[in-house]
Amino acid sequence: MTVIAHAALSSLGHVPGGAATVADSLRQAVGGTGTLVAPAFTPQVADPAPGAGIPDARTRAERAAVPLFHPDLPSTMGAVAEAVRTGAGALRSSHPQASVTAIGGRAEEVVAHQPLSFALGPGSPFGRLYDLDARILLIGVGHNRNSFLHHVESRTPRPRLKLRRFPLLVGGERVWCEALDVADDNGRFFPVLGREFEQAAGIRPFRAGAAECRLLPARALVDFAVPRLTELLADPHVSTTLGHRRA
Repeated sequence: MTVIAHAALSSLGHVPGGAATVADSLRQAVGGTGTLVAPAFTPQVADPAPGAGIPDARTRAERAAVPLFHPDLPSTMGAVAEAVRTGAGALRSSHPQASVTAIGGRAEEVVAHQPLSFALGPGSPFGRLYDLDARILLIGVGHNRNSFLHHVESRTPRPRLKLRRFPLLVGGERVWCEALDVADDNGRFFPVLGREFEQAAGIRPFRAGAAECRLLPARALVDFAVPRLTELLADPHVSTTLGHRRA
């Protein structure tokens, strides 16, 4: 099996050995020919003043302090994701802000290419995970942390958009680059999509330690969620109704 895991270590309760134990357990679970994937996003590789215009000395100094992406740059995606990233044999995709890490039989295939624009779209590692019919494992987190739903939005005809801005080394020169991508959901639609898919697919949560967990088929989730999110994005009345329901 190929599995992309999103995990909150604290949700499990006490784990002897911490995040390394969880990552090792997941590797054992997928087996010698399986593949374990985790997000390795680096939001710190971003313009601290995206709307500054002509930068003053302070802005130039702040931008100069932003690190360039490299394979060993730590991620902010949590202890378990970092334990996967730093595990023996782990490979990482190349996007400055939205990389993934993978270990196992299909790892090289998963991380082989990632476009700068629409970094989680069909041409990305998430597109290959879709083609592999991977499983999405949520450990103590909800669908607001399910990165595959950004892949879903990238497949809709009118996604919400944002501009990524990050430094790259081009011909030995550090330059700032811009790339279009889907915007952050901020809990607006993704929890709804996840809940409706779980109901339609008969997904039942289970427990690992103290954590509530879910294992979902990526391809089925995407095929269900693309038309549903298209509907939600197109209908402002639906958006308002969902907002009142959350309240």
